[in-house]
Amino acid sequence: MSKRILVAVDGSEEAAEALRFAADEWPDAELTALHVINPADSATGAEGGFPGASDQWYESAKQRGERVLSETTEAVGREIETRLEVGRPTKTILDVAGGEEPVGGDDGSGEPFDHVVLASRGRTGISRVLLGSVAEGVVRRAEVPVTVVR
Repeated sequence: MSKRILVAVDGSEEAAEALRFAADEWPDAELTALHVINPADSATGAEGGFPGASDQWYESAKQRGERVLSETTEAVGREIETRLEVGRPTKTILDVAGGEEPVGGDDGSGEPFDHVVLASRGRTGISRVLLGSVAEGVVRRAEVPVTVVR
C-alpha cells in the first residue's frame, strides 16, 4: 500500500518548496495538495459590506485557490491530487489529514493521510504572536507525522 501524504499549499514559494520536497522525498507516495480558503481573510467580514459581497469574495478566493493548486502542482512534474477547502487553516488541515471527506463527497475518498507536509515562513517575535503559526498548530495537534519545510 502506498503512503498518502497531504501537503498544504498557500501560494507562497515556501509552500511550493514543501510540495517539491515531498515529491522528491517520497517518489512512490500518493500526494494531495490542499489549499484552504480562510473566511477570516475576507475584507468584507461575515455580513458583507453590500449585497453579494461575500459571494463575490468567495468566487475570487476560489479562483485564486484553484490557480495556486494548478501552478504549484504543475511545477512538480508528477501527478498530484488537489483539494480546495474552506475554513480555518490549522483546523482544516487537521480535519482533512484525519480523513474528513470533501464537501459533498460520499465516494469514500475521505480516508486518513499517513503524513502531513507543510512550510513554515519562519516568522518570529511579535508577528508570530499576532499572526499565529499554522505549522505550529498542525505539529502540536496532528495525529500523524508532520514534516515542516523551511
